[in-house]
Amino acid sequence: MPQLSQPRLKQFVDRIWRDEVVPSLVDYIRIPNKSPAFDADWAKHGHMEKAVEQLTNWARGKLSALPGATLEVLRLEGRTPLIVIDVPGTGSETVLLYGHLDKQPEMTGWAAGKGPWVPVLEGDKLYGRGGADDGYAIFGALTALLALRAQGVDHARAVIVIEASEESGSPDLPAYMEKLAGKLGEVALVVCLDSGCGDYDRLWLTTSLRGLVGGTLRVDVLEEGVHSGDASGVVPSSFRILRQLLNRLDDPETGKVLLPDLGVEIPPHRKAEAKIAAKALGDAVYSKFPFVKGMRPAADDLVELILNRTWRPALSVVGLEGAPPPANAGNVLRPFTTAKLSMRIPPRVDPHKAAAAMKKILEKDPPYGARVSFELEEPGAGWDAPETQAWLLAALADASKESWGQPMAMMGEGGTIPFMGMLGRVFPKAQFVITGVLGPHSNAHGPNEFLHIPTGKRVTETVARVVAAHAAQQPKTGFSLSGLAKKAFRR
Repeated sequence: MPQLSQPRLKQFVDRIWRDEVVPSLVDYIRIPNKSPAFDADWAKHGHMEKAVEQLTNWARGKLSALPGATLEVLRLEGRTPLIVIDVPGTGSETVLLYGHLDKQPEMTGWAAGKGPWVPVLEGDKLYGRGGADDGYAIFGALTALLALRAQGVDHARAVIVIEASEESGSPDLPAYMEKLAGKLGEVALVVCLDSGCGDYDRLWLTTSLRGLVGGTLRVDVLEEGVHSGDASGVVPSSFRILRQLLNRLDDPETGKVLLPDLGVEIPPHRKAEAKIAAKALGDAVYSKFPFVKGMRPAADDLVELILNRTWRPALSVVGLEGAPPPANAGNVLRPFTTAKLSMRIPPRVDPHKAAAAMKKILEKDPPYGARVSFELEEPGAGWDAPETQAWLLAALADASKESWGQPMAMMGEGGTIPFMGMLGRVFPKAQFVITGVLGPHSNAHGPNEFLHIPTGKRVTETVARVVAAHAAQQPKTGFSLSGLAKKAFRR
């Protein structure tokens, strides 16, 4: 079997990214294909369909270089579509490569000349919503396979799956995976390109992900607004009651989450991993965030900051309703306040148990007898990687050295990728490579989101090297998806 040449790999990837990937991502960024949670009429608006068409048109143009490869867009009634590219390979196992094409909403605060649907190329950075999260995934995965084929290097059967509801918690994915269950074969390696990197100087492997419990908390005190001069002091403010309820969830001084069902004991090896990552990153652990002048992080210890964002629960209020903008605010005691809550939960926490605990404590014995409701969204589980096998560690270390010139690093991520939890249950013996391009200041979900193009290229090279390494050692037998696995996708 031919050995993979790094100079040829780099040359191939650079050319495809320069001539095809970046121009395609420029067009993709222009499409406002917001995830269903942020665009209830996504099907009517047609943006998701336009994104699917653009990505699949590019991919279909590449299949002739991959003999036997097929591309299919699966569609289930009432659900977002799913792109499936199946590329034949050697051996008995399957490599599953994952990404998504739906996007977060616009968000305010974009710099002058930039915007969520306005692609701007500045040096090595491509600004705009969705290029890094996660439009580049289909391009990176398919380019990696093309690079191997160009050098005649073996790879196992590869199945690329691109979903369209990840930013909504992947509600449509289980139904599709159940449909695909009998076709996936023996999945031994999962490659996910939807994560982050601690810096742009080395390969970062994501070893854990937090889960997410979201919901809408509403406090009603009046049937209609009344003059604050008449009612204040008599009618308790709905906002003050909201504050009291939030204090049941976390300590307002420290942010420590108070509910036992939302936390776990952090494994010692993850603490050790955090220490190594803190040493590699230094102050970049927190300096990557756009703090206002004089603001400081939640803790001084870098290791504790890493553990806070990867292995501890944390509450964010991500939306508010019931209050007018300050310029339009009269002296009225408002009838209600609504807050959208986002609770990140550690890996290994049962998300349904966590959701039930939040709902119970928020709705129990409401202050002053106010009408309080907490409407839950579908909770998402976190994920903790299985022990990485020696061959994969060697391949990753080699990829970081060849493409970055630096040793690789490992760290948990604070975000949620629901698909990883599903796959972890279904393929307990599979190996996982979770990585991505979202590094310092790339600001996924926020204003001025960007894709660091050199990192995108290097991640593509890494996928090629890992898939080739897997093919070189894959056994004749593996783990196959059974009827039991089909049930696991339904959970």
